[in-house]
Amino acid sequence: MNFQELISFCKPISISGPEPETIGKLRQDSREVESGDIFIAVKGSKSDGHNFIPEAIERGAGIIICQKEIEFDENVTVITVKKTRKLLGKLAQKMEGNPADKLKIIGVTGTNGKTTVTTLVWQILTKLNCKASLLGTIEKRVLQNKSPSRLTTADPIELAQAMKEMTDAGSEYLVMEVSSHALDQGRTKGISFQVAVFTNLSHDHLDYHETMNEYASAKKKLFNSLDSKSWAITNSDDERGEWIVNSTPAKILSFSFEDKGLLQAKILQSDAKGMTISIDETKIETPLVGRFNAYNVVEALLTCTALGVDGKKAAEILKHCTGAPGRMERVNQEFDTSNEPIVFVDYAHTPNALENVLSTLRELKTRHQKLVCVFGCGGDRDKSKRPKMAKIAESYANRVIVTSDNPRSEDPDLIIDDIREGFKNPENITRLTNRRDAIHEAVFTSKAGSIVLIAGKGHEIYQDINGDRIHFDDREIALEALQKRDDTTKKEGAV
Repeated sequence: MNFQELISFCKPISISGPEPETIGKLRQDSREVESGDIFIAVKGSKSDGHNFIPEAIERGAGIIICQKEIEFDENVTVITVKKTRKLLGKLAQKMEGNPADKLKIIGVTGTNGKTTVTTLVWQILTKLNCKASLLGTIEKRVLQNKSPSRLTTADPIELAQAMKEMTDAGSEYLVMEVSSHALDQGRTKGISFQVAVFTNLSHDHLDYHETMNEYASAKKKLFNSLDSKSWAITNSDDERGEWIVNSTPAKILSFSFEDKGLLQAKILQSDAKGMTISIDETKIETPLVGRFNAYNVVEALLTCTALGVDGKKAAEILKHCTGAPGRMERVNQEFDTSNEPIVFVDYAHTPNALENVLSTLRELKTRHQKLVCVFGCGGDRDKSKRPKMAKIAESYANRVIVTSDNPRSEDPDLIIDDIREGFKNPENITRLTNRRDAIHEAVFTSKAGSIVLIAGKGHEIYQDINGDRIHFDDREIALEALQKRDDTTKKEGAV
């Protein structure tokens, strides 16, 4: 893009300063500015980018785009526009060659389930040999290459750069999580969605949105932005499910497990090893567990059918899709659970999350199965949750093993002392500070068919101890313990 094209695109109120010889990269963070870059000043919820214009100029910005009158350096070009936030997303796309226009984009929004739905859709498309990429809370995937994510939905500049990387790699599809913050802040401006999915809405993010109505209205923006060729998929069992799509120009697919939507779904079978679900005469078998995951699985299937995938083919693939890493992830799908416990890893690290996961597993277990919970609490965080999580674990699990999580700068044994305050019968609780020992203890001492939940870290692959991040993956340790148990059983059987 040259300077004249930039001016034409921005439709400025005024321009001052010299015409720059070259145009660098678009920047929203003044700390990233390099010589010749464009710095766009955006007013955020906590800070105003206009306050960082002097720093951007000092770092060598050649062009400033702003919406306020400023005193400027005579060597810097200042472009004043009506709304920088409204311009940012579209300009970011333009600067990268409009990569969003080259992708079929699926956006998933809601309080819970976004990560699982996007991951399932990506897994289905990938297994169909479609060239698909993923942007979510846990990771970014450019086709098969993955890297950690920083935010649920990145800022418009990062989004455009990620999309450029994806199209350069040959991607044809992008499945992405879309947060309420991103929608409220216009981070997805300039992006056309082929499919938008609403999972559910519950009490969350009210420190930002203040009211549930504001929170819901932010989500609704995604569906209002669709066109008549797009699809809107919604969960009619949520009280906002029908409302969120009531003004969308898109074609609507609504579904329900409670006879409310256009399409009727039903859980035919459910236990700790998976579920069988029916939707619109299509039967789905999945290794995912819990009613909440039934919604996620159906949404993934409907998303793929909206993209033109045969529903029965998508259902067949879902048999082998494991969902999001660290979200009720069953570790030992390849093991013979007639001789092993069934082991799950989950990110639950708050009282509410731990209760949701344990209550789900409690409902799934049979009268003869035992439920074992391994958990700890992070250091340098809310101490009040420690005894609360103890109370929850004790009330749902048959056995509790308390261990270390991410102690950070705190003494892990003192954290465990705080947790123990919440147990009614602490003498019945196993205490093992070393997390590896705790996981091995749970796996080795649980009877075949028992359910073991390792909670708190999920997809994380480290422990944060005194400022050091030490490699530690609950899934790896659990598999290590299962393999050792299996080897021991075979050896004892051969004696």
